[in-house]
Parts: sequence; structure tokens; C-alpha cells
Amino acid sequence: MSSQPLLQSAPGKRVALPVRVEPKVFFANERTFLSWLNFSVVLGGLAIGLLNFGDRIARISAALFTFVAMAIMIYALATFHWRANAIRKRGSGPYDDRFGPTVLCVFLLSAVVVNFALRMLSP
Repeated sequence: MSSQPLLQSAPGKRVALPVRVEPKVFFANERTFLSWLNFSVVLGGLAIGLLNFGDRIARISAALFTFVAMAIMIYALATFHWRANAIRKRGSGPYDDRFGPTVLCVFLLSAVVVNFALRMLSP
């Protein structure tokens, strides 16, 4: 047996090996997208409930929650397409997003704080 590696390259050159993408990677991307959409639909349902059965303050909160739900839907769609494109091109980069969920949680927290503040400060 030879002790030399199977693929050798000239010094300073790299060997390009095909990257195999498992089908479960595509399904994981779709599953994540559907999970984000499920959350936004539940939040939108909360906003519609506040809008239909609430007073003036609840309508303001419903507008904020609707804005956050739509932002989540747009974020989920953009992230899904970005990841699907990177997977299709067999990109090696990280597919995680460090800032998107944090920003959306801050939006959701601010909507809840505004709802609480309006409810406490109203006569």
C-alpha cells in the first residue's frame, strides 16, 4: 500500500471536490420557514382578536402586533430564499442568522411594552 494521499495537488493549488447536499437540508430549510410562518399566523390571530374585541388601546396594540407579524413573515420569506439559494449553489458559508431573531424579539417586546404602558397610563 502506498502512504501517499489519494488526491494530490501541486503546491499552491487546491483540489476541488464536489459537495454533496443531502435532501434533508432542503427539508430543514422548509421546516424552519413553516415554523416562522406558524408563529406569525398565531401572532396575527392575536392581533385580529385585539382588533375585533378590544377598545381604543387594544386597537393600537393590534396595529403593533400586526406590524410585527408582517415583519416576521417578510423575514421568514427572505431568509428561506437566501438559504435555498445558498444550498442550491452548494455554498459553504454558515446558514445561521444571529441578528434576525433578536431584532424580531425586540420588536415583539416593544409591542408588549407599549400595550402595557398604554393600558396603565389610560384613565
